[in-house]
Parts: sequence; structure tokens; C-alpha cells
Amino acid sequence: MEAVTRGAVDLAGVTKAFGTVLAVDDLSLTVEPGEFMSLLGPSGCGKTTTLRILAGFEHPDSGRISISGRNVVGVPAHRRDVNTVFQAYALFPHMSVAENVAYGLRQRGTAKPEIRSRVADALDMVKMTPMANRRPRQLSGGQQQRVALARALVNRPSVLLLDEPLGALDRKLREDMQIELKLLQSQLKTTFVFVTHDQGEALSMSDRIAVMLDGNIEQLGAPDTIYDNPATAFVAGFIGHQNFFRGSAADGGLVVKGEGWAIRSSRAPAPTGDGGAALAAVRPECVDVLPQLPAATENVVAGTLAGVSHLGDVLQYVVVTQSGAEVIARRPRSGSGRLDPGIPVWCAWQPPDVQLFADDAPASADPPGTTAADQS
Repeated sequence: MEAVTRGAVDLAGVTKAFGTVLAVDDLSLTVEPGEFMSLLGPSGCGKTTTLRILAGFEHPDSGRISISGRNVVGVPAHRRDVNTVFQAYALFPHMSVAENVAYGLRQRGTAKPEIRSRVADALDMVKMTPMANRRPRQLSGGQQQRVALARALVNRPSVLLLDEPLGALDRKLREDMQIELKLLQSQLKTTFVFVTHDQGEALSMSDRIAVMLDGNIEQLGAPDTIYDNPATAFVAGFIGHQNFFRGSAADGGLVVKGEGWAIRSSRAPAPTGDGGAALAAVRPECVDVLPQLPAATENVVAGTLAGVSHLGDVLQYVVVTQSGAEVIARRPRSGSGRLDPGIPVWCAWQPPDVQLFADDAPASADPPGTTAADQS
């Protein structure tokens, strides 16, 4: 039984309030053994509180929590088969790298020969063996993060909890560590529960993502599913970039109309009757920017090219529509002709690239996570 359940995590109906603030609201989530699960969402969505409840640093007001098949409600943090890695590395400055990694084993009374062997293995896993005798102040931020990982993994927990562990690193180092952390998790087959507000980080590393808002899970699924088929307007706007167009549903909910434009989808209709407030969402990578008026009468919005930015292997175009809103387009640099700011252009896309939602936001508000919107 242990071989089947070790590393499994199950939360059922977990609720946690701080005074009048409901941080986690009747949340249920199952993490499979050996899975890389990310809890993703904006500040205050409940992801860190959920992680702290799993770690034993916070106690739920209600609900059930099991780790490796064991009910851990009421079990103190040090008696749970988990370890936690924080954004602040919390290394002991007066200890060497090897001594920091060995600290937990010494506290448990592990025999010295086993400590030496396990510390050596942990340092080798994170490629820090040459730094074993250095002090934390002699290490870079990325090296300190590796030591914090080694210290957590040396105890061989069934579940590793990571609370924005890469947040303090610069962009290039963070991207490198994302690759290494995912490779390490794949090799160890340890269950990782990873908290982040960085969408790219979650998309690149996770087996599944739980997108959270207001203490609830808005959507749970594989990264490609959440990106390609967001369940709500919030998820559509929060995961990656999105162009939202606000208007009224028509033609059985498959069209959203505004002043001077109509956007058709060949996917599911908007969940509102004709005439109801609706949103059309189009990813920037699906938008073509054309210097001539296309023949199509739907899925075309006119505007003026306001700016062009280089984003590595893509060009980002910012088009200001006739209503004064912005549309973002991203096109590959190779094979695309350069357009100059100031010219009239038309933004166009295909019906399969459009997803429709009910517009539940106040009329004066942009959809959550929006990068661009066109309002009638």
C-alpha cells in the first residue's frame, strides 16, 4: 500500500479563514505520486496558504488532508513526510554548504556515516559538490538556491513543497533553474507542489496546474489544456497574454458584435443568450497585422500601428483601434515583412482561434488579466 500511496496528496473541503478574510474556500485537490503540481494565481488567491496548510505551518478550520495515505490534520510540521523550500533560502551563515545540508539529518540523530553519504548524494544531485566547504556568503543566489534544495531533498521526503523558490533570481538564472528543477524532479520521482504567480514558470515546469482565485480553483489541468482551452475569462487573461473584445452575443452565441466589428468563433458559443454581454478572446500569436483591408467582414478590426517591439524571435505589434483600445499581435521575425508605426492596418484572425465567454464584469471594467480590449 505504501508503494502505491507514497507521495500522494489529497485535500478535501479544506477551508481557512483569517478573521473575516476567507483565504481558502472549501478547496479539494488530489496530487498524484511523483507529479509536478503548480498552484498558480495572483497575490491573495490562497495558493501560499494552501501550501502552508500542507506543510503544517497553518491548520485548516475544516476539511481533510492526507499525505502518502496518512491523515495529517493536527500532525505538527516536523512529523509530516514533507519538506519546504522558500524564496528566502534561510541558510545558516556560520555553517558550510555541507553542514547546512546535513543539519536536518543531525537533528534526527542519523548516524554519521549515513549523513556523509546522503549529503554527498544530495550535493551531487544539485551540482554543488565543489562548493561543499564554502559558506553561504561565498555563493551566488542560484548556488544558494541549490543548497536549499539539497537540504530539503536530503531527508528524502515523499512530498517537496516549494513556495516561489525562484522568485529572487534574475530572469536568465531563473529560466536555467526551471529546466534543472524539472529535470531533477523527473529523475527523483518525488511529488512537487510548487507555488508561483509566474505563468511562464508554471507552464514550462508542471504536469498539471491549479489556477486559483479567491481561495478556489478556477481550473485544474495540463498546461496545454489550460492555455488552449481556458475555462473562464479570468484563466484566459491570467495565463499568457490575451486580447479581449467586449460586445453583445449574436447568431446563437457564436458571434460577438461591437461598434463596427463582429468576431466569430467556431468553438463553443458564449454562455449567454443572443443580446447578452459577451467577451471574445484572441491570443496575440493568432493575430495577423495586414497593411491592406482583407476581404473578410468578420474577425477583422481596423486601427493604426502604434508601436513595434523586438521580443527575441518574435515582433510585437501594438495596434490602436478606432475606439482607442489596443490590440497586441506577435508574429515570428523570420519571413515577416517589417511594418512601420503610424500606418493604418487591419488585425485579422481565424474563427478557431477565438474563445467566447460571458461578460460578468462591470461595464467600466476590463476583463481580468486583459492586455488589450476593444469596447463598443
